[in-house]
Amino acid sequence: MGFYFDKFENRKPEPPLPHSPSRELLWQYLAVINLTLGGWYIYWRWTSSLNYEALWYAIPLVVAETGAFIGLCFFTYNLWKVEDTPRQEPPAMLSDVVTYEPQQDRPIKVDVYFPSYDEDPELVRLSLQDAQRVTYPSSIDIKIHVLDDGKRESMKKVAEEEGANYITRDNNIGFKAGNLRNAMEQTSGDFIVICDADTRPFPTILEHTLGYFRDPDVAWVQTPQWFFDLPEGRSLSETMGKYLSTPGRMIGAGIEKVIGPMQIGEDPFVNEPKMFYDVIQRRRNWCNASFCCGAGSIHRREAVMEAALKTYAESIDKEVQSNSAEITKLTGETTLDPITAAGLKHQVLQDNEFTPYRFHVSEDIYTSIVLHADEGRNWKSVMHPEVESKMLSPQDLLSWTIQRFKYAGGTLDIAKNDNPVFRKGMSMPQRMMYATTIWSYIGGIWNTIFLCAPLIYLFTAIAPVQAYSMDFYAHILPFLLMTELAFMVGCWGLAGYQSKASYLAFFPNNLRAIWTVLKGEKISFPVTPKDRQEGTFLHLVIPQLSIIVLTTIGIIYAWWQISMGHVGFSIDGVLLNTFWGINNILALSGIVYAAVWKPDSAVPEESPEPIQQESTMTNFSEHVMTKGQA
Repeated sequence: MGFYFDKFENRKPEPPLPHSPSRELLWQYLAVINLTLGGWYIYWRWTSSLNYEALWYAIPLVVAETGAFIGLCFFTYNLWKVEDTPRQEPPAMLSDVVTYEPQQDRPIKVDVYFPSYDEDPELVRLSLQDAQRVTYPSSIDIKIHVLDDGKRESMKKVAEEEGANYITRDNNIGFKAGNLRNAMEQTSGDFIVICDADTRPFPTILEHTLGYFRDPDVAWVQTPQWFFDLPEGRSLSETMGKYLSTPGRMIGAGIEKVIGPMQIGEDPFVNEPKMFYDVIQRRRNWCNASFCCGAGSIHRREAVMEAALKTYAESIDKEVQSNSAEITKLTGETTLDPITAAGLKHQVLQDNEFTPYRFHVSEDIYTSIVLHADEGRNWKSVMHPEVESKMLSPQDLLSWTIQRFKYAGGTLDIAKNDNPVFRKGMSMPQRMMYATTIWSYIGGIWNTIFLCAPLIYLFTAIAPVQAYSMDFYAHILPFLLMTELAFMVGCWGLAGYQSKASYLAFFPNNLRAIWTVLKGEKISFPVTPKDRQEGTFLHLVIPQLSIIVLTTIGIIYAWWQISMGHVGFSIDGVLLNTFWGINNILALSGIVYAAVWKPDSAVPEESPEPIQQESTMTNFSEHVMTKGQA
């Protein structure tokens, strides 16, 4: 049996970005200048630039700019410095990782979990085989478990053949979080390695991470996720040659000689997670705010259980108090009698299940919040910089959209119902880091305004500023140029344009997530497909296509107005909004390309048929543009 990713098996991950104290100091210096220029620009925009004859346009735009600037402040704080947690020698005995003296010392026990629902059992087999190859410098007890919510005989057979323990349950309550809880009830490892069905751990995953737990306050360690099957793309000359033959190859080669090599079709869905793990998450280590991202994480069982018990008790007390207040309103009494109070508490306990991992679409980040806010223990998190496993990337826009909607909707749902920024027990730096994550998803609002703003001028000649004067350029250009320079230094070694373009193009998904959460609808738990879903997905990018088409028409229309000498349009205004519009078109064109992208080579003939997750896929595809539900 073969899979499409077989040809990528020998790929190796890149090492972590090297830390340079001198470059970090330069980044901090440029970042301070950048925020100063940005604050100066925003102040000028509010006080001296608004077009009072078109406040309906000027106010939303300056509010959007202010929101984006606040996001820039958060992001700068997030990226301020690198402070990796020192790695320690791998522990061997329980006494090496706890504060108390065990009555009977023993080797450390580790459980490796592979939650599964409807993934191909042969795909999970590969993960189990790699888990069996995990090495360790001393003798510890490592057990591998398949947590199958699909209750499949084929999956049970694979687990037995690969020497893994097979765990299932009668229901799917709580989805992945419930699956993990069920497994914790049936296992006893001191540490738990959380994997996805397609997570392929490297032999060094435990040897390189368990040493952090010598600090008894370390609750979990997150390792970077690495998608080893990302397409490599084709050179520009090869791509142009495909459509224009020899002249195309010559033109493409000439362009590449001028601007350097270009790969077309390389990671069309911007799945490369290095920016997130090696920059954003890694730079949260200094303030103990790196959060858990599920697959590739190692958890201390004691931490998960202790924090869960405290949170469970707090939630029970809160619900009892709320219900007591409702009852006393009806009875007119000041307090409940002891018998009624005891009965009420018993009923609340019956109605609420205890779970180590919160029953939530984003159970990983939710668990992180609970542990970070545990005042009694001061639990710590560690973002380990080196890749210790490999996994599969979303291979089509529908899968990508499902995944990103879960991220956005889950985070915003937490922000609405149990906001970590205001949660008791968090330090101020931790609050700032969680605020950065939440604010980034709210950014869909101002991104929409930034995409629509140039259209207004291109079609109507109405400007959001009093004039496109030298004063305007004197304020905005230094800020924009310094932003690019500062983050080029701050993210040294990583190309930033693709990530920024993807963030801008993500606006419909963010808006849908915001609207879904505001309406109080529950974010559901669709499994991200591990196989490419066939077809094109242009229906998922109708908003982006509409912006591209309207911007193109607007640019042509505005320049036609200039050529005809019509009053109202100015060369400066049309030129500025043309550049703005072209930038928007380029940023959105990537996701449109992703909607029609197909791998260059077909899946090998002996490969299994793609898994058809018809109920989840069809439901999401039908409602993704209308109801805002996964």
